[in-house]
Amino acid sequence: MAAEDNKKLNQCVAYLTKVEIPVLKQTARKLSTLIENVDHLDARCLAHVIKSDPLMVVKLIRYLQQHRARQQAHQIMEVEQVLIMLGMDNALKNVSAKPYIEDLLGSDHREALVYLLKATHRAKVASAYAFDWAVRLHDLRYEEVRIAALLHDLAEMLMWCFAPKAMLQIKLIQTQNKTIRSQHIQEKVLGFPLYALQHALAAQWKLPELLIALMDDNHSDQQRVRNVFLAVNLARHAANGWDDAALPDDYEQIGQLLHLKPEEVMTIIGADK
Repeated sequence: MAAEDNKKLNQCVAYLTKVEIPVLKQTARKLSTLIENVDHLDARCLAHVIKSDPLMVVKLIRYLQQHRARQQAHQIMEVEQVLIMLGMDNALKNVSAKPYIEDLLGSDHREALVYLLKATHRAKVASAYAFDWAVRLHDLRYEEVRIAALLHDLAEMLMWCFAPKAMLQIKLIQTQNKTIRSQHIQEKVLGFPLYALQHALAAQWKLPELLIALMDDNHSDQQRVRNVFLAVNLARHAANGWDDAALPDDYEQIGQLLHLKPEEVMTIIGADK
């Protein structure tokens, strides 16, 4: 990347580090309902709501990383454990379920909001796939794999929030010319590819090293990283419809991961219904 591009990337990282990360209004409402019923509040229920919103998850993990004790050697990325480590009252007090994504984008950027909602839904679908496959592979750290898949496209979600016009321009160019690689379009419009922003943010925010490793597609030869990589790809392609041309290759690769035939893969993910 050229020096000017690095400058743009650094400016973006600095900006995203300074601003308050928004969350879905639905997440805030569900958390508020749980808090009102304080007698029945527990970490599992709270974690379930938080894990439905990738941006709320990264806010929580980032807060823990900023405030973890020096003697804490093990880095935690499981939401329920983070809540227990921080204390639920402390977490709810200091990790705000505001501002709302819907208010941030408002009526001026409704199209960008639609794309963002699609991206968050896709992330949740990918995390469910990754979790299921980790269990099938007897990976005892399945929850970490789930979170890595959930946050794999964090940079894209953040840019839909804070650079909606640029992201819509990228979408338009992709639609007009499907032969151009997404990375090249991102570099042209933003000055850097989204994967570079993802890695830069993870480093700046001191996210858990395991999380960074699991989100790194360059190490997809490793089983756990490949699990995340394939889950994200499947969720992205399936979002276009079960007739997407890339899906047969996905079934083949997932089958190799899980030691299943492509037809069996289609059955377990519900593609044959």
